[in-house]
Amino acid sequence: MTRATAPDFRELLDGKIRLPPSIDDIKTAYRNGKPFPHVVLDGLFFESSLGPMLLEIGEMSRQQWVEVDRDPRERTVRMRSAVEMREAGAHIVGIVHSAAFLYLLTEITGIGQLLPDPYLQGGGFAVMRRGDYFDVHADRSVAYDTGLTRRLAMIIYLNKAWPPEYRGELELWSPDGKRVEVSVAPLFNRTILFEVAYPNFHGVPAPLACPADRMRQSFIVYYHTGGTNQLGGVKPHTTIFAPRFYGTPGATMRSIMREIVPPFLRRLVRRFFD
Repeated sequence: MTRATAPDFRELLDGKIRLPPSIDDIKTAYRNGKPFPHVVLDGLFFESSLGPMLLEIGEMSRQQWVEVDRDPRERTVRMRSAVEMREAGAHIVGIVHSAAFLYLLTEITGIGQLLPDPYLQGGGFAVMRRGDYFDVHADRSVAYDTGLTRRLAMIIYLNKAWPPEYRGELELWSPDGKRVEVSVAPLFNRTILFEVAYPNFHGVPAPLACPADRMRQSFIVYYHTGGTNQLGGVKPHTTIFAPRFYGTPGATMRSIMREIVPPFLRRLVRRFFD
């Protein structure tokens, strides 16, 4: 079998995810998504699958996480490696890396021969704390070590009772990086699937304003195809941030301050306010 049809998806994924009545509606929403192809799906997974992931995140030790703050344009926390996952994470990976799910993604996006990343490089559990942010950027185009071309990103949000004042929305920006066109709240069991390409700018540029005892939690998965011949003439690249002079004056000032204030002083300020 080289390609499954829509009825096959329902049979193969029955009891694993909740598909809406019409896959054609998802296809249309994804392919017509602005400012670049994307679709937001609520309730795609069963709570019995996602609930245990919250417990698993809460039980992970400090050594199982990596703080990403060397570049002043990003302050986030990522899972150190795929081997840090236990049963709950492995259960979701088994679903989203399965052949049936890959066929479903091909049906939605039109991208054939998709490949998962069993190492979850750049993916897996991710958290953001109060004050964390990720400036507007386009994702890297090639996987870290395999040379595969990144084509899709999928984020599953795990945040219950997350009011708007906590911030943390994923923002999709215009191709010139000048304006926000879509804002996606990181609500529990909300999944966003979007195309990885340049200049598909997105990010979480506004620092989180959640209480110190809350975190923005998610699970990230990337999908790839072989080779680099599908990049549309764009050379393979790492993360590309939107030009600094774009965006709001507040965001620009934050970027400048992060670059001129020494790291040790930023850490002291963070401890005082967090």
